Amino acid sequence: MRAIWSGAIQFGLVNIPVGVYSATSSERISFHLLHQKDYGRVRNQHICEIEGKVLSNEEIVKGYEYEKGEYVELTAKDFEKVAIKSTRVIEISDFVDYFKIDPVFFDTPYYLVPGKAAARPYALLREALTSSGKAGIGKVAIRQREYLAAVRPHGATLMLETMHFADEITSTKKLDLPAESMKIDKRELKIAEQLVQAMSADFEPAKYKDTYREALLELIDQKLKGGAIRQGATPRPAATKVVDIMDKLRESIQAVQKEKKSKIASTRRKRPSKSKAA
Repeated sequence: MRAIWSGAIQFGLVNIPVGVYSATSSERISFHLLHQKDYGRVRNQHICEIEGKVLSNEEIVKGYEYEKGEYVELTAKDFEKVAIKSTRVIEISDFVDYFKIDPVFFDTPYYLVPGKAAARPYALLREALTSSGKAGIGKVAIRQREYLAAVRPHGATLMLETMHFADEITSTKKLDLPAESMKIDKRELKIAEQLVQAMSADFEPAKYKDTYREALLELIDQKLKGGAIRQGATPRPAATKVVDIMDKLRESIQAVQKEKKSKIASTRRKRPSKSKAA
């Protein structure tokens, strides 16, 4: 695996060389647009909406629309004037309680790997953040863009998580949401809490599968083999009405408890019987 960025974590007078590595990979299936007649690839073209002609890259400039239909052109020299100086430093300005950060601010996770002769200070920072429950907050420039970022422990690794700036978070004020002061029936709340408790489990990421991707790959395989295509879409359930929510909650609890008992019984049946002593 190749580092996508290399530099250093800096806080106070401490400098820790690190490499940045992708922590996730996309498994989404991509498609090409084709001409149905002959399967020729369909290419995108830049067409001027005024003249209606195809333009070459040399004829295209970047413009900012400051009013409807009115633009100011920005040249390469203009962008050079405001270019971010790649200091190759993750400059931490504050340490904050990690679990007090609203998850909506987080964007993309990366692994940080210590550079040459940096294992000891790297481990020291990792353990200090782990014991304190803190994350380092600062800014970093990657690929000609400046990011707000958090440095936090993740097992044996320090992780860099790029973050959204405050003005990038959309307000919820215009959304039609139930008021926080809305009265909730105590009986409904109690049975809802019982259902949450009945369905509680440890988070095991491996048990959650991308069923749509799996079904799509199966469909592609069937088409390649010329087999019949099976319908796999699950109908969307209707919303539960207020009048029968208590019944639905109770039925759900009973179903969960029944499933748990079934799993326990199945596990017991699979256990090998103890051999009798000779």
